[in-house]
Amino acid sequence: MTTFKIQGRDLLSLHNFAPDEIDTILQFAGDLKYRQKRGEPHSYLHGKTLGMIFQKPSTRTRVSFEVAMYQLGGYALHLNPADLQLGRGETIADTARVLSRYLDGIMIRTFAQEDVEEFARHADIPVINGLTDLLHPCQILADLLTIQEKKGFLEGLKLAYVGDGNNICHSLLFGCAKTGVNISVASPENYRPKPEIVELARQDAQNKNSRIDIFTDPAEAVKEADVVVTDVWASMGQESVAAQKAAVFAGYQVNHALVKDAKEDFIFLHCLPAHRGEEVAADIIDGPHSVVWDEAENRLHTQKAVLAMLL
Repeated sequence: MTTFKIQGRDLLSLHNFAPDEIDTILQFAGDLKYRQKRGEPHSYLHGKTLGMIFQKPSTRTRVSFEVAMYQLGGYALHLNPADLQLGRGETIADTARVLSRYLDGIMIRTFAQEDVEEFARHADIPVINGLTDLLHPCQILADLLTIQEKKGFLEGLKLAYVGDGNNICHSLLFGCAKTGVNISVASPENYRPKPEIVELARQDAQNKNSRIDIFTDPAEAVKEADVVVTDVWASMGQESVAAQKAAVFAGYQVNHALVKDAKEDFIFLHCLPAHRGEEVAADIIDGPHSVVWDEAENRLHTQKAVLAMLL
């Protein structure tokens, strides 16, 4: 049985992982991807079960984690809130203690970061953050693998994130800081990333001398960028303010006018689902610079690495 340095750990935030640990996850993900493409067996998790708790709808997270466990020789158990006593008042702590007796790991996709952290405090098995309103570490591991595949390296690149200072932005700040990618964020004044996240990311960046810049001008952020990233303007659960945010973010669409000063060979990333004509023009996301389908596929490979290494 192969053992890994991070076996038994939780993945709640990339801030909690050392640069060499993130590098190892990415390297192992690349190896697993190669083996899967060649049809080589890699049943690291034979006989193991992952419980997946979804309090938010999901396409990529559910399918990629379920397929990941299958390809690793394990089993993924989908747990809807309606299937659990959480919906009837059982505490997170009690649920975590009980599920720890049945499962080998838990993936949670929910609203509050505090809920995932409380789950991890009381669980005796690894807990993986499949998305919260604050962070989305699994997505950013896939992004980093995609950038590494397309550019050949990470350290010294410039990534520009244009849009809401949301969970994707927060985890990009951590992921870039840990891997030596310089990141420029452009968000409207009242929608910038949380200052406490920026401060933690700046502390992380000292190890790799990564640069972190926060702008309100998207053109300034995108200048000379190797990678351009955006996300929906209204995140899941914010549908009631979608029209209001669309007016505020009107000048933040990633289109040809905005990316004219990016590097000639820049790549475009989006975690999906995308709203063409809103945060991104159709001819960008469907154009030659876009690598969003490779990025979506890499959710599978990076999550396989995380599962095999933690469980």
